[in-house]
Amino acid sequence: MSVGNDTKFKHAMFLLTGIPEQEDRHLWISVPFCVIYVISTVGNSVILFIIKRDRSLHEPMYIFLSMLALTDLGLLTSTMPTILGTFLFNFREISFQACFAQLYFIHSLSLIESSVLLLMAFDRFVAIRDPLRYASILTLPRIAKMGLVCVLRGLVLIFPFPFLLKRFRYCRDNILSHSYCLHQDVMKLACADITVNNIYGMLTALFTFGMDSLLIFVSYMMILKTVLSVASPTESLRALNTCVSHLCAVLLFYIPSVGLAVTHRFGNSSSLFLQVLMGYIYLLAPPLINPIVYSVKSKHLRARIVRVFIK
Repeated sequence: MSVGNDTKFKHAMFLLTGIPEQEDRHLWISVPFCVIYVISTVGNSVILFIIKRDRSLHEPMYIFLSMLALTDLGLLTSTMPTILGTFLFNFREISFQACFAQLYFIHSLSLIESSVLLLMAFDRFVAIRDPLRYASILTLPRIAKMGLVCVLRGLVLIFPFPFLLKRFRYCRDNILSHSYCLHQDVMKLACADITVNNIYGMLTALFTFGMDSLLIFVSYMMILKTVLSVASPTESLRALNTCVSHLCAVLLFYIPSVGLAVTHRFGNSSSLFLQVLMGYIYLLAPPLINPIVYSVKSKHLRARIVRVFIK
């Protein structure tokens, strides 16, 4: 074996990190993670079950909500095994291949979730701006095509990440900042020039998360303009109330996402705890809170859930 290859495979594993300087409390810290996992899984599964079971909920808004719930379940499935393994059993080692696979699913599912949030903003825009044509614009075949485009965009754009990382030599202490793998975290451990990874990662984030958030903002500006210009104050509040759940989901997703990206690119060793905290909020807060918010704010969905459990 050549010297280059020997250096490249000097470490066969990455080491995951729990919460810095809290290693002796990891077993207790695992309790809220387990609770979050159970509540998030049950909450999103109940929403999927209710929407699938009740044909009156087979409307665009609830179909998009089911897409969001599926994406959140995917993120939980991709991350919780290593998170719980780290805190419960101190399983810190993860192979290169498993790490690259995990980061691929985390980033692609995050991108898909961003796309679904954009579709949900478009749904609210059409419902308020042109309610008479709502059903004719958002038909089931059109929704299926939009969902397929979102999935393909996430899978295709993130596809180069593992291959860009595989070409590097990892000759340093391969200790990651989180109990799961992220592209921006892994690439910093490479003993090579990571300019290509940096540029591709930034361009991907700019033309996906950046573009999606901009379009969501524009859609809400147009919704606000429409509501204020044509409706009475009571009708305005009623129309805007239908957007509250989606706005909560948008803020829950984009604020931690931006915070995590900023701390990874511009943070230093003193901000390691902030990176870890942002990382957990970014991955675990949306799957936990989205089902609760939508169940509380949507009268139809709440009524169906109550009816099923009473029966």
